[in-house]
Amino acid sequence: MSQYPQSTVADVDTAVRAAHAAFQSFSSSGVETRATLLRGLAQALEVQRERLVVLADAETHLGPARLNGELDRTAFQLRGFATRVEQGAAFVFEDDPAVAGAPPVGHPHLVRVRVPVGPVAMFSASNFPFAFSVLGGDTASALAAGCSVVVKAHSGHQGLSHTVAGLAREVIAAQGLPAGLLGLVDGPGSQIGVALVEHPLIQAAAFTGSVRGGLALESAARARKQPIPFYGELGSVNPVIALPAALAAKGVELAQGLAGSITMGTGQFCTSPGIVLVPAGEAGDAFVAQLADALRGAKTHEMLTPQMRKGFDQGCAQWAAESTLQALVAEQAAATESAPRPYLAQIDARGFLAAHQLHEEVFGPAAIIVRVAGTAQVIEVLDAVGGSLTVTVWGAESPSEDNVALVRAATRIAGRVLFAGFPTGVAVSAAQHHGGPFPSSTVPFTTSVGYAALDRFLRPVALQDAPAWLLDRKGVPA
Repeated sequence: MSQYPQSTVADVDTAVRAAHAAFQSFSSSGVETRATLLRGLAQALEVQRERLVVLADAETHLGPARLNGELDRTAFQLRGFATRVEQGAAFVFEDDPAVAGAPPVGHPHLVRVRVPVGPVAMFSASNFPFAFSVLGGDTASALAAGCSVVVKAHSGHQGLSHTVAGLAREVIAAQGLPAGLLGLVDGPGSQIGVALVEHPLIQAAAFTGSVRGGLALESAARARKQPIPFYGELGSVNPVIALPAALAAKGVELAQGLAGSITMGTGQFCTSPGIVLVPAGEAGDAFVAQLADALRGAKTHEMLTPQMRKGFDQGCAQWAAESTLQALVAEQAAATESAPRPYLAQIDARGFLAAHQLHEEVFGPAAIIVRVAGTAQVIEVLDAVGGSLTVTVWGAESPSEDNVALVRAATRIAGRVLFAGFPTGVAVSAAQHHGGPFPSSTVPFTTSVGYAALDRFLRPVALQDAPAWLLDRKGVPA
């Protein structure tokens, strides 16, 4: 039984009503109020760094180095959203002066502004206990937009969630803001999560997690009397395409780096590479051998939850049951070992295209090599995989017809296309896009990382022949 208070449906109602009350004033807040709040939250995390990292490590096994880096990222993006608010990103408006005459040429004075949507339901992710949790990017972007937030804690880091929520409440109180601005509920997603999404005062939801869990919540969001937008980041296999030019130039280096990307955080990254497309032939054979050797020597640590470990083991077993798949690295962890061993297998393109069960993500340090014969097969595999957060293309430096076709195919299925490096690691920046066609996300036009994330929580409104006092607000909601 959890040592932390578990919410009831009545508690969800109380938290959402408090968020709704807080929204009434915070939605019309200006630059200074929002920026000061975001910077205050960042500072609170940093002041309590030592205590928070120890607690997070005890719950997640991610290690102090990784967790300190993630806390830095979380504070950075809170301050980054504060800066964007100061630069006017939350208050952008379009002023269209009146034109004399009859329609369609003539029209009244119109100003297109954006207003916060209302209280937002935010679901913490398992694999980023700081950056995608209570004060992560979804919360930061919603607050920057002028929305209140109710967070659904993740069972994998309950203690950290409650502690960070307590710090946030202290900052909110110290700044004289309404207490309901950030609430926390905790309990089973099938009950508490659904109740949160279904609450009639919630106006949007943001989620990072499994396809199954995300679709259940999205279904609840759509079935409401007033359906709401559900911004879900779900599953992604993140194909990596190793072209002959790249293998010839630095195949050994790429194999070593790719092994590190596959096993980073024990493969518990939404951008972990799960499918690697390698050309048939001797150069491809050498690269595959080098990657397998690197994975055999790779270190992993205990996974975030027992359920995730069970899912990883089951996923690898399902892959292994495919007769056309050749296991390359498939050593089973001993019963006494808490950390899983990496898994790598190989198959040709035709076999992969025919085996639909191989197209789905296995969350953890596992990948499939798909041997391809030419650009046409690469594109076939990409189309079969479907929506992905990322596609990485190595060796497309020249504007050849094949490379143009590959880039076109990659951008068709992914939200981010890399031409160097590895997909793990998502920079928080203005041009970032972390999303993609289904199943990688439910709304591919939006991002959950980067400063454009606040656009999810702002709704356009046209003001026609508005009085001067309203126009003088320069996009700040009334």
